[in-house]
Amino acid sequence: MILTPGVRPAHDDIEIVNAGTGREALDILRHDACDCVVLDLRLPDMSGFEVLESMRNEEALVDVPVVVFTGRELSANEDAQLHTMARSIVVKGVESPERLLDETALFLHRVFSDLPVEKQRMLERLNSSDEDLVGRTALLVDDDARNIFALSSALERRGMHVLTATTGREAIELIDQTPELAIVLMDIMMPEMDGYQTIETIRGNPAYRRLPIIALTAKAMKGDREKCLEAGASDYLAKPVNTEQLLSALRMWLHR
Repeated sequence: MILTPGVRPAHDDIEIVNAGTGREALDILRHDACDCVVLDLRLPDMSGFEVLESMRNEEALVDVPVVVFTGRELSANEDAQLHTMARSIVVKGVESPERLLDETALFLHRVFSDLPVEKQRMLERLNSSDEDLVGRTALLVDDDARNIFALSSALERRGMHVLTATTGREAIELIDQTPELAIVLMDIMMPEMDGYQTIETIRGNPAYRRLPIIALTAKAMKGDREKCLEAGASDYLAKPVNTEQLLSALRMWLHR
């Protein structure tokens, strides 16, 4: 794990490597396997965007999860660009240490019960209330009724309104008819119009460029995440979907 300047959380159960510049971070990544990168956009030698671009162009680095931890105000274009390049964006603020822990725990697949007690308490405080989810509308797109039932039940228990679609075309129609839509959960493997095609069609409308879309796929082959993000997905989760990972992703994308 690499932490850039200004990010110094203490974790006893993971190894933290610090880099003071973008070039130093890239050198470390090229020589040592890292499970997650926490990246500041303001670096002394190059921008965080340049670091992300370099990682995206190197096969060995393209699938490394990146959490952008920034205090700077992002323009709409920067925000859209980051969501195609990084797994998560955490804006520095009152909740940022807890939010950063939540995101890195998600990407490092850390088991809650294995975390130090003080870190468990931080996440309990952060997630004790699902205020980011309550009242928000999600669209679940899947051609398997069992998946729709399981996921929609989990979201509705958290106070979300859930719309469902079984085809890509039906999903596009619902998006057009639902201005209050907050997020889309998109199954990739669907007949006729698959998830990749559906996401590309949605992103073709400028009004939906910033709509969070989480791709869900039973395939976990190398390159799947990159293919999902290239199609326009904001995030990627492998099926069968872990409910806690899904809820963490929803909190991340709706806490904006």
